[in-house]
Amino acid sequence: MKQIGVLLSKNYKLLSVAAILEVFETVNKFYATAGDELPFELSLLAADENIVNQKESFGYQLQAIKDVKQLDLILIPAFTSDNMQETLQANKRCVPHLINQYNNGACIGTFCTGAFLLGASGLLNGKIATTHVDASDGFANAFPEVNLKADRTVTQDGRLYTSGGATSSFHLLLHLVQEFCGNEMAVKIAKVFAIDMDRDKQSYFSTFQPSRNHNDELVASAQQKIESNYHDVATIEELIKDIPSSRRNIVRRFKQVTGITPIEYLQQTRIAAAKKLLERTGQQMTEIIFNSGYSDPKAFRKVFKKSVGMTPSQYREKFQVR
Repeated sequence: MKQIGVLLSKNYKLLSVAAILEVFETVNKFYATAGDELPFELSLLAADENIVNQKESFGYQLQAIKDVKQLDLILIPAFTSDNMQETLQANKRCVPHLINQYNNGACIGTFCTGAFLLGASGLLNGKIATTHVDASDGFANAFPEVNLKADRTVTQDGRLYTSGGATSSFHLLLHLVQEFCGNEMAVKIAKVFAIDMDRDKQSYFSTFQPSRNHNDELVASAQQKIESNYHDVATIEELIKDIPSSRRNIVRRFKQVTGITPIEYLQQTRIAAAKKLLERTGQQMTEIIFNSGYSDPKAFRKVFKKSVGMTPSQYREKFQVR
């Protein structure tokens, strides 16, 4: 029987914890119905005394992570947080125990933004990982030594597992069920929870959310020019020609503040515009290409597929509001 601990960190997301428990409880029910030994024993862990003192949560007795015996698998749910650095600071007491459990042979899995806590432990350094697609830039900046695969739904690197955002959590759960219980049980769980087993990308769910939480007026001016004129210019030089600074200085400061270059910012702005048109209008593809700032259909389709993970037509079919 695998000993699984679900970590109730500060600011944990209720839905994430509920999904984890529901899937593993369902697996146990299948085994119980068949008269077989249960494959999983679940426990809820916490480092914060205020959480531990609740005694019970989700119908489970709470245990202090510092007191728990060696586990086979620790799962870190997603965080609900507007300030990830503050959340990590609030949960720093968990980190030594995660490292100790891992060094003694435990596997660790994270869901969505839960990857930030594993990143803070240093255990992901030099390894592949993923997180919520809209949190990927923040993760990459915070943990540059991690090989982030922002478009991946699930990653496994040795005994470390991560998943992308929201429903991608079910794909990691399915992966773990398949690994511990076999393919037949994984298929049963996929049917119960209506999980699309072959989805391995999450890039088409991404939302371009440029950073504006800065005081660099030069960069803010460049951002405004790009967003207002992305469909009317061919080059970055045309956009920044009136900004009183050298191109080299603008590019350096722009990347420092936003995390990407001006040309990447222009491309992402155009792709975001194209996605909205595909979702909300009945425009012909040639109109969408032109209105997004592209003149070369081949170039547009190449950039779109690289950025989004599917063709424009596939995106429209999947997401257009009928």
